[in-house]
Amino acid sequence: MRFTEIGQQLRAYRLESGLRAEEIAARLGVSRAALYRYEKGEVIKLDTVNRLAELLKISPLSLLGIGVEYYNRPIGFFERLRQVEETADQILQVALPLTYLISSDELDAVEAEIFREATADTGTERAAAQAVADQVQGILAERKRMYRMRRPAIIAMLSPSGISRFLQQGVGQGLARSETLRFRARAVAHAEIEHIANLMDAEPMGLQFGLVTSGEPTGQFQILRARDRATLAINPFRTDTIPHGHAGVAMITSADEAVSAHQRVAEAMWRDSIKGPGAASRVRELLASVPL
Repeated sequence: MRFTEIGQQLRAYRLESGLRAEEIAARLGVSRAALYRYEKGEVIKLDTVNRLAELLKISPLSLLGIGVEYYNRPIGFFERLRQVEETADQILQVALPLTYLISSDELDAVEAEIFREATADTGTERAAAQAVADQVQGILAERKRMYRMRRPAIIAMLSPSGISRFLQQGVGQGLARSETLRFRARAVAHAEIEHIANLMDAEPMGLQFGLVTSGEPTGQFQILRARDRATLAINPFRTDTIPHGHAGVAMITSADEAVSAHQRVAEAMWRDSIKGPGAASRVRELLASVPL
């Protein structure tokens, strides 16, 4: 068993559960320090794995990294994605409207403000909702910090219709926002897409972009490749998804057949995608069609 990976998954599932570390430790009959040691990769007994899985309402096999991991809250999924990104040498991304890891800090600032507005309507649960939002923001910030330090290669295929929706609705699309924040959210969306157009023109080493032309993709996914494994992440959550909500089910697996099937789809999309200055020109047309 890879105890470090078990510990990482334990942390992701703990965040997913919404239970505090001390609550889980008390139910297991161990100290909170012991639970944190498990999360850092200390040897853990199979009996403890089974009890943790029952407590977290997951399969013991999922906690052992066998099979498929499911997350129905952004906090658990983003934490697990952060862990996988820490060792990834290449990230292949399909059909998102932008690439979060290369986005600006202003995007994070607007998302934080949107979360604050959203939690203001949660009544007596406001403090708990804001605490979850702060945790998510911390995880997202750590993902960017690690990317800037390691610089894994990124291949991103972007959806024109997804870009158009992002430009029209801005960050936090579909959420109630104040008029001032709605304008700021759209301005940030335009700045992010303009930045991507500039990168398409420049074609810097380690960053490749393609604009999908072979029909609207039916889903979003990433394939993250490290030295010893490839991991598929199917992601229904945008980074501006309300952290305390339930907006879908994310999936992570290293099963060869799942990775291979998605790799074939990605390769076909990449062959048909517009790249370089041609893609940049098309993205700027989208920008011009959706003025602020």
